[in-house]
Amino acid sequence: MVDLRSDTVTRPTAAMKAAMFEAPLGDDVLGDDPTVARLEERSAELAGKEAALFVPSGTMGNLLAIRCQTRLADEVLLHPDSHPFNYEAGGAAAFAGVQLRTIGGDRGMVDCDAMRDAVRGPDPHFAPARLVCAEDTTNRGGGAVWPLERLDELGETAHSLGLRSHLDGARVFNAVVASGVPLARRLRAFDSATFCFSKALGAPVGSVLVSDAATIALARRMRKLLGGGMRQSGLLAAAGLYALDHHVERLADDHRRAASLAEALTALGLEVVPPQTNMVYVRVDEAPTWQEALDAEGVLCFATSSSTLRLVLHLDVDDAGVAQTARAFEIVAAQRGLTRPGA
Repeated sequence: MVDLRSDTVTRPTAAMKAAMFEAPLGDDVLGDDPTVARLEERSAELAGKEAALFVPSGTMGNLLAIRCQTRLADEVLLHPDSHPFNYEAGGAAAFAGVQLRTIGGDRGMVDCDAMRDAVRGPDPHFAPARLVCAEDTTNRGGGAVWPLERLDELGETAHSLGLRSHLDGARVFNAVVASGVPLARRLRAFDSATFCFSKALGAPVGSVLVSDAATIALARRMRKLLGGGMRQSGLLAAAGLYALDHHVERLADDHRRAASLAEALTALGLEVVPPQTNMVYVRVDEAPTWQEALDAEGVLCFATSSSTLRLVLHLDVDDAGVAQTARAFEIVAAQRGLTRPGA
C-alpha cells in the first residue's frame, strides 16, 4: 500500500526512535525538560525570533498566535483556502473570540491590495482588523511556495496598516528547500510563525510557535489554559531535533518524486497542477470515485473536492512507490475509458 493521503502519515525512523528513547527528560510544565528547552532555543534561532514554544500541533500553534495577538471581537484577515479558516474547527472564534475575514489571492496567497481594501476605518460598526495570516507552502494552493518578495510585501504592508502578521509554516521547510532561502529570511517580515515537525519532517507529534519573547510568554500561559502542557515532552521534542538534523535537506527527494509522478500522470492524459514541492493535485471527473478505485489498487489519496485529488509525497514513499502509484492511475484511467494499460 502506498499512502499518499498526507505527509502526516509518516512513521518515525529507527534512528529517530533511538534519539527519542535516549533523550534526557524533565517536566516541561515546570520548565525543566532539557530536550524541550533545546528544541525551543534551536527553533527560535533558526527562525530569527526571540523565543519559541513547543506545542502538540500546528492547529494549537496557530490558535495561540491568533489569541495572543488579538483582542476580543477583532478581525483576522486570511485567505479562503487557509488552514485556520478550513481545518481548525472554529477554534479562533471559540477560544480567541475573533472574526475571520477571507481575502483573495492566487494559489492560496493573500493579495496585498485585497488586504488594503479589507482594512476598514475606526467606525464602531466595524470589527477592527488586528492580524493577517498567511500560509507557506500553501496546502490548498497546490503546495506552492511564496516568492520572497511577496512575503516581504505582505508583512510590510500589514505593519503599515497597523496589523501584526503570522505565518502558518506547517510545511515551511519545503519552501526553504525549494527556494534555497533560509528560514529566518523567509520569516523576517512576520511577527510570529508556526512550523510542524509531524508533517514533511517525519516526526510523530509536535509543532513550534516562534515570536517575540512577550508573545511567547503569553502563549505559554494560554497553552496551559488549553491543556497543552505535556510534562516529559522531551521524548517528542527529541524527534523534532532529530528531524531538523536529518530530514530537512532530504525534502528535495520528495519534491523530485512529486515532479516525477506529475510527469507520469500528465503522460496518461490527466490534468495535473505542476508541483512546486511535495504535493500533486490532479483534476479528474468524480474525484471520490477515483479515490475509491485507487484505494482498491493499493494507493491511498484524498479527494479534496468533487474534481480534485491530492497526493502528498513524504519520507515513507520511495521511487518504487511513485512507480506503483503511476501504474494504479493507469489502471483506473483504463477502467474509466480514458486510456489503456501499456499505452
